[in-house]
Amino acid sequence: MPVLGALTRRVGHHRWFGAAVRLLVPADRVVGRLTRGRVVALGLVPSLVITTTGRRSGRPRSNPLLYVPDGGAYVVVGTNFGQTHQPGWALNLLADPAAEVDVKGRRVPVRAEAAAGTERERLWRLLVEQWPAYQTYVRRAGGREILLFRLVPTGRGGPGGSGGRD
Repeated sequence: MPVLGALTRRVGHHRWFGAAVRLLVPADRVVGRLTRGRVVALGLVPSLVITTTGRRSGRPRSNPLLYVPDGGAYVVVGTNFGQTHQPGWALNLLADPAAEVDVKGRRVPVRAEAAAGTERERLWRLLVEQWPAYQTYVRRAGGREILLFRLVPTGRGGPGGSGGRD
């Protein structure tokens, strides 16, 4: 991991970090759209742009997210930087699990699977290994359920290239 990425992981636990990043999300969305998903989160951590269907508006909603690969799928988590409310994109996936991700310049249709039980525990360990601050975000979230999803490609193009679990 580049030095700046390692530094970002270290400061990710601080409250000011979440507030600062939330202010940058609109700019990150623009950069992600302009680069077709090649540059997200300033390239500091493995990131994608997820496009969900708004549960009330029915309109496309795009959000940059950190992810970890899991076989042929992408794993994302709705910590919302430790805020006490669920992120809109996660609620959108609960209403309609069909979505699309832009990652490393590829657009991939996916279907979201909410993780539970031992599978959730396994995926949580992968996420925390990539971004240790997730543990801090859970403590800040005030006891709300943290939604965790495995985004499974519905065609070709997953991180492992197979479109399914390896």
